[in-house]
Amino acid sequence: MALTIGVDIGGTKIAAGVVDEDGQVVEHLLRPTPARNSEQVAETIAEVVAELVEGREIEAVGLGAAGFVDETRSVVRFAPNLAWREEPLQKKVSDLVGLPVVVENDANAMAWGEARFGAGRGETHLVCVTVGTGIGGGLVFDGTLYRGRWGMGAELGHMQVVPEGRLCGCGNLGCWEQYASGNALVAEARQIAERDPARAAGLLELAGGSPDRIEGQAVTEAARRGDPAALAAFATLAAWIAQGLDDLAAILDPGCFILGGGVSRASDLWIDQVRENFARDLTGRGHRPVADIRLAELGAAAGVVGAADLARLR
Repeated sequence: MALTIGVDIGGTKIAAGVVDEDGQVVEHLLRPTPARNSEQVAETIAEVVAELVEGREIEAVGLGAAGFVDETRSVVRFAPNLAWREEPLQKKVSDLVGLPVVVENDANAMAWGEARFGAGRGETHLVCVTVGTGIGGGLVFDGTLYRGRWGMGAELGHMQVVPEGRLCGCGNLGCWEQYASGNALVAEARQIAERDPARAAGLLELAGGSPDRIEGQAVTEAARRGDPAALAAFATLAAWIAQGLDDLAAILDPGCFILGGGVSRASDLWIDQVRENFARDLTGRGHRPVADIRLAELGAAAGVVGAADLARLR
């Protein structure tokens, strides 16, 4: 059975795995990312690949990179959390490992993994949204990964939803990820706690009494305990996620949305509200099918599986 290697390169860790034709991870490795040094990133990737190659016939390597990847799937134009600016990542890694290498945006790789082997199996038109620190996205239409003319499509988190809104890390104002992400959830909870500490008593207790010390885990724990402020923060998050999905449905008309990312681990606190809000506000509601909203199935392995499969199909 043909084997490829997928590597998911994030700002803090590099995850890699040997993947078979059925999307099964045969072996998996993790390494910290030397984020401040681009040469060390390539060397670390090569070291991980060399360890996984040992004793195996590997066809190719797929790299899922958290950044803007060019249309040739070889150069990372820009990565906000890594020292990559016009980084020739494909050539560097290929020269080091002696195997064919393709580079893909990490959210695209996740979307492809879910489309082929996860929650999107059987769907020809889907949108994958990763809700974590920010928002990433991937589009699969007619069974093909959509990259855009310059390879930089599906940056869904940077749709402007509030003119002159909150400053985003991309430099623009009012981006969707400033209202519908893990960071946005924490910001909302802190604001509620500052305005109405009595309402947020349980949340503040978990945070040592200070709104500034509220973090995502505390918001989730407090919400599961029934804290009104934490539940309100999740309700606001759900409303913003649904608004973005409604806009995407009006433009793209997918058969389903797949939601993943770190915030999805607390999906029991918001997924039903997202579905309800989405159906209520959908453009043309009552006269069109309502796209399914599903949770991703592959978890942390989605990027590795997707990158490996894209390398196989290069």
